[in-house]
Amino acid sequence: METRPRPPRSSMSSITSRLNSFVDNSPIGKRFKLTQRGSTFTTELRAGTATFLTMAYILAVNASILTDSGGTCTVSDCIPLCSDSSISISNCSAANLTVIQPDESCKFDPVNPGYTACLDRVRRDLIVATVASSLIGCVIMGAFANLPLALAPGMGTNAYFAYSVVGFHGSGNVSYRSALAAVFIEGLIFLLISAIGLRTRLAKLVPKPIRISSSAGIGLFLAFIGLQSSQGLGLVSYNSATLVTLGACPVKSQASVAPVITYPNGTVSLLPGGTVSGGILCLHNKMESPTFWLGALGFVIIAYCLVKNIKGAMIYGIVFVTAVSWFRHTQVTVFPDTDSGNSSYQYFKKVIDVHTIKNTAGALSFKGINTGSFWESLVTFLYVDILDTTGTLYSMARFAGFVDSNGDFEGQYFAFISDATSIVVGSLLGTSPVTAFIESSTGIKEGGRTGLTALTVAGFFFLSFFFTPLLASIPAWAVGPPLILVGVLMMKSVVEIEWNDMREAIPAFVTMMLMPMTYSIAYGLVGGIGTYIVLHLWDWGVGFLVMYGIIGNRVEKNKVDESNRFDLQDGERKPSSELQLAV
Repeated sequence: METRPRPPRSSMSSITSRLNSFVDNSPIGKRFKLTQRGSTFTTELRAGTATFLTMAYILAVNASILTDSGGTCTVSDCIPLCSDSSISISNCSAANLTVIQPDESCKFDPVNPGYTACLDRVRRDLIVATVASSLIGCVIMGAFANLPLALAPGMGTNAYFAYSVVGFHGSGNVSYRSALAAVFIEGLIFLLISAIGLRTRLAKLVPKPIRISSSAGIGLFLAFIGLQSSQGLGLVSYNSATLVTLGACPVKSQASVAPVITYPNGTVSLLPGGTVSGGILCLHNKMESPTFWLGALGFVIIAYCLVKNIKGAMIYGIVFVTAVSWFRHTQVTVFPDTDSGNSSYQYFKKVIDVHTIKNTAGALSFKGINTGSFWESLVTFLYVDILDTTGTLYSMARFAGFVDSNGDFEGQYFAFISDATSIVVGSLLGTSPVTAFIESSTGIKEGGRTGLTALTVAGFFFLSFFFTPLLASIPAWAVGPPLILVGVLMMKSVVEIEWNDMREAIPAFVTMMLMPMTYSIAYGLVGGIGTYIVLHLWDWGVGFLVMYGIIGNRVEKNKVDESNRFDLQDGERKPSSELQLAV
């Protein structure tokens, strides 16, 4: 009988195998412990790519949010205008018209052209600042901590920086320059706390149910972000009565919402420091948004790949939706036929653009250090970073399976140093605090287990210095689907919560729900920890009294009688745990 030769292995598969084998046995493979952590070189590259693509939106989003603060732009950047806007300033006097000199109002609608041009320069500076601070954090995280976690300016803290501290176009109580100084000082304090190991101890004070539930809470938070219009699919919209409702309507059916106040005389005006939120209210045509359905198709692609356990699932969905969205003159284009769309398209066509920071680097100023608003913002930045950043690091390490029974994980010292250092560097470049990104869970799901994942992200950030026009053009509806599905993956930690013990279950539930509902990881942690403390005060108080012998005899009597106490649960008689004391 004639035997047929075995078919040759795929050349690409063979090359990949040889490459992985070579790197595993090289000093690089041993340094990053690829074999010990059950990973390969190509897996780490794929994981880093997935993480970067999922968080690449931060390049454009962070710059846009911080630019809303006005940055270093002032009234001096505004230019004189003619009272008739259709006539140039050079011909204004000849036409016997008035030349209007700029004042504080030039920063607000209608925004002065000179101020707008300044904002455009600041935005490009902030894109580069975002890239640089993220790159430095990822290098430290990957090279020293050997963890697959990526860092970038955090969502939430950048909004607090822009809208609450500095205010829209500088309308707040702290100037942009002084706010950077507050971030700089806070970063130094945060770095000191991390260097001496105090941050680790502070993190361990977080109760076990809070640590477990924070991972699921962050997953819900991610999914909520992915469902919104500004950073996701647009399925969730604003409702004046219920706050949220079904959306996904086309842009032409969207309306802006502004916080207003009514004075006794009936006059209605914008709240001091209030900002207009554009496109969050659906007037009609719900579920008719073309971009929503394109994003939903991306969701199906990623979900199907996850079901079939196809590697690179997140990448396929993002790349597909983004590629379709780059075609102009379609209903799903990211470059609509508007002034802003045309401007974005012109920037996109550059492909390569090397931009140097000219306005925001070294812009910090300590002139406002003696004001209460300065220190209020500094303290807020600090406690948010202690809770938010530390909580995110632990959640991501737990999601990757690195946390041991003592709550520690390998490389945690340098992990804490990396984000603190990035905060200091970021403030010097002009951006808000840097944090570990919850989108790192995307790369972890793709198999990332070592610092090579973080270094891959750093490599992409380095390329972003040159390809920012392309990466800044990834649409929100391409990022939404992977965020939602990562939220699904992070919910698995809820099975570890002791739901039968209400003292454990209630704080865990509060933590999970507050994170997405308050749009803050820090608020979720504060709410969960506070609830945990309140529910355990009685046990701790009794334990204190027992320790000093104040009620010792009574407790001993209760222990003797406890064997005769039963509760009826699930149709069975079980010993009651009501008097078990945490002593």
